[in-house]
Amino acid sequence: MKTLFILFFVLVSYSLHAQTEPDSYKLAVSRFRSFYNKNQADSIFSMFSPEVKVVIPADKNIALVTQLQTQLGNLNKTTFKGINNGVALYKADFVKSTLAMKININNANQFAGLFFDNYKDDATGAQPITPQTVNVDPALGETHFTSKGLFAGEISGTLTMPDHAAGKIPVVLIVAGSGPTDRNGNTPQAGVYTNAYKMIAIALRQNGIASLRYDKRLVGESAAVTKEKDLKIEDYVEDASRMINQLHDDPRFSKVFVLGHSEGSLVGMLASINQPVTGYISVAGAGRPAYAVLKEQMKSQPDFISVRFMTILDSLAKGKVQKNVDASLYALARPSVQPYIMSWMRYDPARAIRLMKVPVLIIQGTTDLQVTTVDADKLKKSRSDAVLVIIPNMNHILKDAPADKDKNLATYTDPNLPLKPEFVTAVLDFIDKLK
Repeated sequence: MKTLFILFFVLVSYSLHAQTEPDSYKLAVSRFRSFYNKNQADSIFSMFSPEVKVVIPADKNIALVTQLQTQLGNLNKTTFKGINNGVALYKADFVKSTLAMKININNANQFAGLFFDNYKDDATGAQPITPQTVNVDPALGETHFTSKGLFAGEISGTLTMPDHAAGKIPVVLIVAGSGPTDRNGNTPQAGVYTNAYKMIAIALRQNGIASLRYDKRLVGESAAVTKEKDLKIEDYVEDASRMINQLHDDPRFSKVFVLGHSEGSLVGMLASINQPVTGYISVAGAGRPAYAVLKEQMKSQPDFISVRFMTILDSLAKGKVQKNVDASLYALARPSVQPYIMSWMRYDPARAIRLMKVPVLIIQGTTDLQVTTVDADKLKKSRSDAVLVIIPNMNHILKDAPADKDKNLATYTDPNLPLKPEFVTAVLDFIDKLK
């Protein structure tokens, strides 16, 4: 799960009604652009509602504004595109990129919500996101890989091969975690750069093992495969299962292993059931259904967030989508993402892991801010024969990190930090015993 911020980069699809730009919104955007270009983070902070200030205190606001300036440069122009349910869309032309800027202004003319995401040149938001081109590095044994389902678009990935492989070799399918996390383990829209999955691929390659990592639907080169409102967790499972079989049928590979990270742990489990998989590796995977995990995570959020979110979650648990969503919750529970959350909540990882007929490795770090050792213990309890490895001071992105929240999250923006050596050793030992 991604960390909750009101000021957040996120992929959002929703319809807009072409309307005249409200004066309060026009003034707020103009002030924001002026303060931003002058790097006056304190002035931007003064525009936030009291609720937003709780979630983004002044120090974090300074860090976010600085990050935006570094990555995007000045904000040259904002163009009003429409408004729906109090959320207005602007085309935001920065020096280095064009983004969609979505805002909600309360009755006190304060920002009650401020979001940035990929800009689609269509005010209705109906057009799919333009796929991003991903380069491969032949020096790292990388080549492009594609997988196309019968009723789905093309999933794109990177296949990494060792040098001078003698005969058939094992291959590992890497299943990414939640949100718009790409094949390398990065979420550029949220300023998250870890390169964790790419580092896993390199470590495997150095030990004579191939790997396949890929962009999920709505992400990177696979962005145009579907629309957010139509996405279900079963789609992710279908894609992973199809690639398992592609790898199994490839004469270069001897055995197929699956490594699922975070939410990808559940997806990988479901995709591996009754499939030609030799071994499964769950990394930072939840041991409880999504409802329980999300409820637990809400305990650390302000009441105005947690209470409203739990109301939506309870509705989804009953099979009912909530169309009217407060702007402060758009990043987490906008109407277009609710069908996915609903589908996700139907599955229990503890039950899924019991259905698997292959050897299982469970890896969990002690400083993971999103998934705890309690989850790893629940998975182990469900599969007594599984190998459980608890790694001290490893966080959710598989790097060395302290328990301190701010210092822990700081590792999410440094792609050069290496993987925890104990993690790499555990994965290699598991594969070596089965290959």
